Amino acid sequence: MAFETAISGLNAAQTQLNVLGNNIANAGTTGFKGSTAQFQDVLANIYQQGGGGGVATAKVAQSFTQGDVTTTGNPMDMAINGQGFFVVNNGGTQMYTRDGAFGLNQNGDIVNSSGEELVGFSTDGSGHLTGATGPIQVSAANSAPFATTTVALGANLNSAATPPATSPFNPADSTSYNNTTSETIYDSLGGSHQMQCYFTNTGAGTWNMDTYVDGTSVGTTALAFNASGTLTTPVGGVVPPLAFTPAGGGAAMSVTVNLAQTTQYGNSFAVNSINQNGYTTGTLSGVTIDAKGNVNATYTNGQAVVQGQVALANFTNPQGLTNVGNNNWASTTSSGSPVIGAAGSGSIGTLQSGALEASNVDVSSELVQLIVAQRNFQASSQAIKTEDAVIQSIMQIG
Repeated sequence: MAFETAISGLNAAQTQLNVLGNNIANAGTTGFKGSTAQFQDVLANIYQQGGGGGVATAKVAQSFTQGDVTTTGNPMDMAINGQGFFVVNNGGTQMYTRDGAFGLNQNGDIVNSSGEELVGFSTDGSGHLTGATGPIQVSAANSAPFATTTVALGANLNSAATPPATSPFNPADSTSYNNTTSETIYDSLGGSHQMQCYFTNTGAGTWNMDTYVDGTSVGTTALAFNASGTLTTPVGGVVPPLAFTPAGGGAAMSVTVNLAQTTQYGNSFAVNSINQNGYTTGTLSGVTIDAKGNVNATYTNGQAVVQGQVALANFTNPQGLTNVGNNNWASTTSSGSPVIGAAGSGSIGTLQSGALEASNVDVSSELVQLIVAQRNFQASSQAIKTEDAVIQSIMQIG
């Protein structure tokens, strides 16, 4: 029986060496979680008066402690701070991983190095989340243009200005107006047009603003300021919509100019702000992921459209998950069913884009345990040698 007891010790030490070797081998594996071999003694009936039947492996337990998070600069990389797993689609089967190294394939799907698709919450055609889950796909289609409908202009007109020497107003004659500024606006096809605003003083506290688009007049607006330099006409600073049909085939436009931030003070003319809400056609320029897991496609026209939201899974008992390789785990009855949610919701951790979670293996500690396991193996081997020597001595007596 002593042979079997010592052999069980050899097997246990070998198991521990295998586990430690695997941990050390994966010290550089992204999102890897180290394991620990756990043992229990075996009691044989003939040894109930104080002996034992050796040792058996109780389980190999995984440790889901947080690994160090390191930045990579790649916006498609993600690290989970806290609990949770990425959900990936492996041939129709859902797997779970802490490895957040993702990229785009030729179809625009977000995939890992094994080609498994990242699962997330889907969006409709307008970029609004629907709550349904599925693979996240980044569309390579162009961002549609949006025709300008408002222009906000904040300027200061000099209160000391006087009517120009030349009359009537002529945009080609700079002596017939006091000041001018311009802004680029866009039509329904994304075509750009130049909107030019000319300011002509007509007396104390009164001005005309003549607006031209691509050299064609689209309206004249009378402006009036009170003694405090505040614009009183038009009311609220909102110019009645300027209607015109742009050149190039775009739809008829109606643009409202807001002058609420325009003043008349004793300073020289200055444009403090000018903004419009239109934009041209845009092509895909990049993909970013925020802390909530929203996958945003950014375009050359400055727009960003949500393509989906990364879904994370959490489990009541993560140690019940089965390691299936490729940095993936599968759920079991022991782990419980996955709870799917967005980053930062409930007990699910947060996301950090442009970063990856390193292995949680402490190599120094593993090396120490490796020495201990080696000594245990040697000690069990010595027990076998000793038992063999005893049997040889008994046989020689005979």
